[in-house]
Amino acid sequence: MTGTTVALTLLDPVFSVCRLSADEAIPGWAHGGSVSSVTRTPQELSIVCEQGIVPPGVRAEAGWRCLMVEGPLEFTLVGILASLTAPLAASEVSVLAISTYDTDFLLIKEASLEKALSSLRDEGFRIRLERA
Repeated sequence: MTGTTVALTLLDPVFSVCRLSADEAIPGWAHGGSVSSVTRTPQELSIVCEQGIVPPGVRAEAGWRCLMVEGPLEFTLVGILASLTAPLAASEVSVLAISTYDTDFLLIKEASLEKALSSLRDEGFRIRLERA
């Protein structure tokens, strides 16, 4: 998989990654915004959502930007996440990856965003900005 075959969209909102107790109910705010992801494990309830909808007092890491791989992607495609994360790792940019049925998302801290975008563009990825 090469950058010339993958296009990315930088989503406009700023996101937060939240951690709740594993036994908590999924709160209503978790479903708000343009993109959200809820994952439950035996250790936690993890919610990724727009930063502005996270209530005060919720344990959250704010300041994430989101790159969406333009899809839908076929399940038979191999190496998409690797082709994205390898140049980011080489540039020392940490990511949080989320996959859905149709596509993949990479969350990158705002402080590393310009370095990440430059690294991906250097690898041939096309990046467009979402219009709010």
